[in-house]
Amino acid sequence: MGAHVSRTDFEWSYTEEPHASRRKEILEKYPQIKKLFGYDPYFKWVASGMVLIQFFMMYVMIDQSWPMIYLVAYCFGGVINHSLMLAIHEISHNLAFGCARPLANKMLGIFVNLPIGIPFSISFKKYHLEHHRYQGDEKMDTDIPTYLEAKLFCNTFGKLCWVILQPFFYALRPVITYPKSPTKFEIVNVIVQLAFDILVYYLCGGKVIVYMIAGSLLAMGLHPVAGHFISEHYMFCKGYETYSYYGWLNWITFNVGYHNEHHDFPAVPGSKLPEGISTSIT
Repeated sequence: MGAHVSRTDFEWSYTEEPHASRRKEILEKYPQIKKLFGYDPYFKWVASGMVLIQFFMMYVMIDQSWPMIYLVAYCFGGVINHSLMLAIHEISHNLAFGCARPLANKMLGIFVNLPIGIPFSISFKKYHLEHHRYQGDEKMDTDIPTYLEAKLFCNTFGKLCWVILQPFFYALRPVITYPKSPTKFEIVNVIVQLAFDILVYYLCGGKVIVYMIAGSLLAMGLHPVAGHFISEHYMFCKGYETYSYYGWLNWITFNVGYHNEHHDFPAVPGSKLPEGISTSIT
């Protein structure tokens, strides 16, 4: 547990973000992939269905014991909430209603945000699109850990603590390293979420609020479904900064594991990313 990393600095590259050039090369070779661009008409129903499942679970959890609250939050509610976070990721790319209906995408994002308990749908898009545009930039890409994080959590035990606390780093890092003024829709997101949380507290009690928020935080930390946070951009091989995962967890995460494919083609809905691989092969 005391193993210490041998690196003293990040891996620095002075080339452009790699996926834009990859996208151009792939489309020149496989122009049929353009047929996959657009939005998934079924996505809004799937995401809304998961929200309704959580509404039902709020009723189920009203009179449960505290151990049961945390157990169900970790094993079930947190998984649903993490999936809803990834639904918000899809929405941030306008893959719910298409680029022609930005307001509909925003409204769905705020609705999908409700069971998570913490308002972040609108803010996420503001930073996430820059993660795509400036991948690996130490300031603009707030998905990558800061130099201070790398120095503080540099052994096995420290990395374990970092993984457990990752939801806090993920939420606070952009505010500290790259603060932006809130937009009107961010304010709307906060007001709607707080109003919903207060209503849930009034109707269902504090245990249900804990079920919502604890599930969200637990499933972003030391949890199997959160493994994609590490696998997506951890440098396993020198020179490669984006990695894909093709396992069964993609079934409940809107194919977020197809991460190279997503960065190459962010205009393709997650449900169609596997089809994009087979299209390029054939």
